[in-house]
Amino acid sequence: MPFSISLILMLYSFVTKKAKIKKTALIASFSILFLISNTYLVNKAFYWWEYKPLDIGTVSKTYDAGILLTGGLINLSHYKADHPNLGAHADRFLQAYELYKAGKIKKIIITGASSKLLTDQGNGEAQLTKKLLVQWGVNPADIILEQNARNTRENALFTASILNKQFPKGSYLLITSSFHMRRAVGCFEKAGIKTDQFPADFYGSNAGSKWKDFIIPDPEVLGYSQLLFREWIGIIIYKIVGYV
Repeated sequence: MPFSISLILMLYSFVTKKAKIKKTALIASFSILFLISNTYLVNKAFYWWEYKPLDIGTVSKTYDAGILLTGGLINLSHYKADHPNLGAHADRFLQAYELYKAGKIKKIIITGASSKLLTDQGNGEAQLTKKLLVQWGVNPADIILEQNARNTRENALFTASILNKQFPKGSYLLITSSFHMRRAVGCFEKAGIKTDQFPADFYGSNAGSKWKDFIIPDPEVLGYSQLLFREWIGIIIYKIVGYV
C-alpha cells in the first residue's frame, strides 16, 4: 500500500549514509503522502474510476435476480449482538432493497462468506443482511444466500452455479460498490454470466472543490486512497491470473 511504501522510504532515509539517496527517499516519501491524502486528487481518481450513478427510475426492465456482493454490509465487531449494525458499504444492500421494492428485481442473491463461527450462530454477514431485508418487508422466499465465496472470483463462480440452475437464461443485475464494479463485472463475465450493473456506495463526486482540498492533507482521505489503490492492485492481479 502507498502509505507503507512511504514509511519504508522514510525509514530508509534515516539509515542510509548517502546524502543524495537520503534526500531522494525523503522527497519520494513526502510526495506519496501528499498525493494519497489530497482531497482533490483522490476525489478525481475515484470519479474517473467509478461507474456513474443510476436513478432507479431509469432501470427499464425487471430482472430475474439482483446479485448483491457482501463485504462491509454489516459491522461484525460484536459476535452476540441482538441486532445488525450497518457496515461501511451498507449502501449496497440499501440499493438492492430499493430496487426490489420498486419491482426492478424479483430475487436478491446475497453472495459472500463469513467465518464459520458467525455463520453457525446465524450471525454471518449474508444472514444478517437477509434479516434486515426481511424486517423491511422483503419476502424471505425472494432472498437466496450463497455463503461460501471468499473473494470476487468465487462470488462469480458460486453465484453462476445458482443462476444456471434456478434462473437459466434469466436477466441479472449486479449490485456492488462502484469502485469495485469493474472487477466484479469481469469476474462474472469470465464465469459466463452477463449482467447489467447498478453501482452503489460512491466515493467520487463532480461537486466543486474548495481551495483547501488542493493543499491541506486529510487523514480520512488517506484511508480512501488506500481503498482505491487496493482495488487497482486487485484488478491487475486478477487480469494476470485470468480471473477477469
